[in-house]
Amino acid sequence: MLAVVDSCWVHGVEGQPVRVEVKVQTGLPVFTVVGLPAGAVREGKERVFAALAQTGLPLPPRRITVNLAPADLPKSGSGFDLPIAVALLAALGHVPAAAATGALFVGELGLDGAVRPVRGAIALAMKCREEERGRLFLPQGNAREAAAVPGVEVVGLRSLSELIAILNGEAEPEPVRRHPPPAGRPAADLAEVRGQELAKRALAIAAAGGHSLLMSGPPGSGKTMLARRLPGILPPLADSESLEVTRVHSVAGLLAPGSPVRTDRPFRAPHHTISPGGLIGGGNPPRPGEITLAHLGVLFLDELPEFSRRVLETLRQPIESGQVRIARVRHTVAFPARFQLVAAMNPCPCGMAGDACICEDRDIARYRARLSGPLLDRIDLRIWLDAVPWDELEREAPAEGSAETRRRVIAARARQAARYGDAVALNASIPSARVTSVCRLDAGGSRLLSDAAQRFAMSARSIHRALRVARTIADLAGAEELRELDVAEALRLRALSQLARVG
Repeated sequence: MLAVVDSCWVHGVEGQPVRVEVKVQTGLPVFTVVGLPAGAVREGKERVFAALAQTGLPLPPRRITVNLAPADLPKSGSGFDLPIAVALLAALGHVPAAAATGALFVGELGLDGAVRPVRGAIALAMKCREEERGRLFLPQGNAREAAAVPGVEVVGLRSLSELIAILNGEAEPEPVRRHPPPAGRPAADLAEVRGQELAKRALAIAAAGGHSLLMSGPPGSGKTMLARRLPGILPPLADSESLEVTRVHSVAGLLAPGSPVRTDRPFRAPHHTISPGGLIGGGNPPRPGEITLAHLGVLFLDELPEFSRRVLETLRQPIESGQVRIARVRHTVAFPARFQLVAAMNPCPCGMAGDACICEDRDIARYRARLSGPLLDRIDLRIWLDAVPWDELEREAPAEGSAETRRRVIAARARQAARYGDAVALNASIPSARVTSVCRLDAGGSRLLSDAAQRFAMSARSIHRALRVARTIADLAGAEELRELDVAEALRLRALSQLARVG
């Protein structure tokens, strides 16, 4: 007796289809799972035995072989319990095999027959839609999350007995309706920040063009406060972006109860003691790291030089490519990592710099050396923040709030979408081959950039990044051609590095 049931599991952040083949034959009673199963998959046979016994349909003393195809790809997770149980029931004639055709089954079984939630339900639903499957059977606890994917009929299950009744035509599945996503948490308002007009301007440019930003200054100058207000001026997530963010956080098991869909942009702020694997992802099987959890959002690295240099250097490739690949012996996993990097640092170990600095020269040199030139070269905006004087702190004049800045950012991004023909394309990611055609300079801007490139020995990457920033400045102003003023501001925002105020 042979039965085949289709299932799916999460490989990286993508759904990976798996065919569960079950053969029941005479012989010594033994239950074998093949197809490179991990520990949780092998242990699933005990959960399947107990769950079937709870339904009153215990397994007969037969030789049972379960194959998970493709057999050369390692498989992990507890979501294979349900499809193995369904395939066994079909092989033994307890449910019609035709009832399972054209559907995907995923779920963990409890010893009492309950169907328990699994990670990555939205990734499974997206794969179900891609494979053009008619139905997706999965735990009731994952049903609302999976139902956020349009074009997929989701059947939420509470128990194995309920599934048996549905497959035998004795019960109708409860419809799972798509609920409107809950409103995101209110973001901190930019109007709460007094002074620091240059930093606010840099924040708006970073948000409009998707540029990376480094803020340097003494303690208490508002670096962290400003960084935490960046999500509030970014445009809301589009529906497709919301599904991408939700998929990543679902795989990581970070979705909040009662919030099956993420509608706000992620803001990740890892501690400086993080390991390379924690930042870019790793483990076996590989799990997403902080840069993937910040996908389509903000990655904030506070006290940047306190991070290990080995950790920081892992950012160089993802900043450029927007993804990270984790290579293992048997497989390679690609994680999305289109994050916006925002970093903050003190100018020296004591933080004060200038006349008030108490650091030795060797301490400052060691502190600077943690940030390599190639990494700094990949950061578009580098600004200095002075301490805010008391008269600005007590001033009650209203400052531009996040709502107004956000409107200008959305308008600038709309110009970029019209220019590139892609709603998510940003100036920060313009391909090098298109930079000169997209960033057309007037005569004054061309002369200024030429002089700056020679004077400061700018690399080709630095020149292109300065042009991308100037393009964003022009978009905020509603101009098509890059003016000399736009180039000057872009160069100024790159030249004011933290190192200029030290020594």
